[in-house]
Amino acid sequence: MLTITDLSLQRGGVWLLDSVTLTVQTGQRVAIVGANGAGKSSLFQLLLGQLAPEQGSVSLPGGCRIAHMAQEVEATGRSARDFVLDGDPDLRRLEQELQKAESRGDDNAVAHIHGELDVHEAWSAPRRAESLLRGLGFQDSDADRPVSAFSGGWRIRLNLAQALMRPSDLLLLDEPTNHLDLDACLWLENWLRRYGGTLLFISHDRDFMDRVATHVVHFDNRKLELYTGNYSAFEGQRSERLAQQQAGFERQQARIAEIQRFIDRFKAKATKARQAQSRVKALERMEKIAPAHIDSPFSFEFPMADKVSSPLLSIRHGRAGHGDTVILDNINLTLLPGSRVGLLGPNGAGKSTLMDALLGPGEHGEASTLIAGERTCGENLAIGYFAQHQLESLDLDASPFLHLQRLAPRASEQSIRNFLGGFDFHGDEALSAIRSFSGGEKARVALAVIAWQKPNLLLLDEPTNHLDLEMRQALTMALQNFEGAIVVVSHDRHLLRNTVDEFWLVNDGGVTEYQGDLEDYERWLADRRKDDTEAPRRQPTGARNGVNTAALESEAAVGESAEDRKARKRAEAALRQKLSPYRKKQATLEKQMESLHETLSGLEAELADPGLYNDESKNRLKELLGRQSEAKARLEDAEAEWLDVSETVEAMEAELAD
Repeated sequence: MLTITDLSLQRGGVWLLDSVTLTVQTGQRVAIVGANGAGKSSLFQLLLGQLAPEQGSVSLPGGCRIAHMAQEVEATGRSARDFVLDGDPDLRRLEQELQKAESRGDDNAVAHIHGELDVHEAWSAPRRAESLLRGLGFQDSDADRPVSAFSGGWRIRLNLAQALMRPSDLLLLDEPTNHLDLDACLWLENWLRRYGGTLLFISHDRDFMDRVATHVVHFDNRKLELYTGNYSAFEGQRSERLAQQQAGFERQQARIAEIQRFIDRFKAKATKARQAQSRVKALERMEKIAPAHIDSPFSFEFPMADKVSSPLLSIRHGRAGHGDTVILDNINLTLLPGSRVGLLGPNGAGKSTLMDALLGPGEHGEASTLIAGERTCGENLAIGYFAQHQLESLDLDASPFLHLQRLAPRASEQSIRNFLGGFDFHGDEALSAIRSFSGGEKARVALAVIAWQKPNLLLLDEPTNHLDLEMRQALTMALQNFEGAIVVVSHDRHLLRNTVDEFWLVNDGGVTEYQGDLEDYERWLADRRKDDTEAPRRQPTGARNGVNTAALESEAAVGESAEDRKARKRAEAALRQKLSPYRKKQATLEKQMESLHETLSGLEAELADPGLYNDESKNRLKELLGRQSEAKARLEDAEAEWLDVSETVEAMEAELAD
């Protein structure tokens, strides 16, 4: 599908790739990982023809259709639906040709174009565009709103929907989960796993990569290393390679020291001069093996406030919303020192509204979303608040150093520099105005400002947006060690799984304790989507409180006789019974594929051993290659069977939903 041969690439005088070769097969879903600035986005620009390599070539099949996700979109008056439909250029071309043919009265051309539109399934295009919008968190009414009415984050979602709408053989996505909530991430995972083409995507979300990727390409020291399996498999294989590399490095260093001792000992003796000179040349020729540097540039913590109150914060009989619009009602909650809460809930249910209610009125008189009820703060409450709009409140003309110095004018210069070093701001960068900083760098500044103030309650609304894998891991570890209370909204499941002890569900106008885990929540969302294939309906207040639930069922069945209802339920039960073995088969195949991926990962690790390619290891090498070939064949068969079973399951689930 995609072949890169002996390719070298540089940007701004910096070499990003040096004589690399890579082959990506048709249908593979490849996660692109590597340090910031390594060249991941430049690789995409190369594939799109926006960059030219210094040497080498990139080969794609003739007629390969490429779709990619733009990072920006202009504010236009086109509706969201039309903007997404613009992603299908053939559809738009045919529509224009039809309009011209109709205007000139060419009936033959009109008939021919209608035939092409039918082949292109143009009749279903608006419905498919609206389905993409719903999956990415838009309300049905948003489809008719102009693009200019949406904020920057929602326009990014529109770009993603447009890319998914475009018929393609190769799909390029650059950090598609940025600005998505958890619900949209889960939907996107399922969509991409069903995508029939080849996928290359850049992501810093390890759970997302684990669920989507079949392979990983790692930018490492101006090379591209291809790994089989998802991100977790890559981590395992990578750690083994680093361990082998470190052992090889240490052996080589011992050999270098031995040669150097010989040179130092005999270079002055005439009888040994020629031998010493040959050793010098051997030393010069020896390829240096780089030591395995795996240390993260980030190491920080959230220092605990000097004083703590218990409880830190409580809300009683609260009502939250905007103006006269009530979004959440009857809020009753308490946060104690050590509380670690993750907020779950569908898009638009009110998670950010709840966070603002917990935060209270702003320092500069901004109104709180808590419009009724009692909010009680502990005497020593100190809140650290992070949200994407907080980045806009940073002083763009101030440096990271100045941001902290303003908060503590008496702090020593060295203590501020040491603190900023944990966020990877060193030297001149710590003293540079942040105006030119990337989104990730500004987010690091905002987190440093929060940590510097020693909070005892952290309110974090999507804190990992724009952060790379290394910084996400450092943030996770810092939150694990934080002794105060945490309330976090995040689409990063790795962060949630490793930092919170309980979940609150924000849904249907209320906030309740959620008894399940993230996997339960994913199933709940899937069931909810099946129930809401038509326009979602808000439950009556009584039903939310566990009262009059039977009335809901009768309300849903208005116009349906008792006999019809019984017949419908019998048919649904029969269909569910018929569906059960297919679901079991699907689960069995998924476990089988996971096992085969692990087997292949282990074989890849064994085949990476340089000692395996000596003459005495030929039989072992042959055996491993045979096992690898057999495992790959079994994996292909399992994947093909899984696709067939999954299509059956989806068709039956759609029938059940109807």
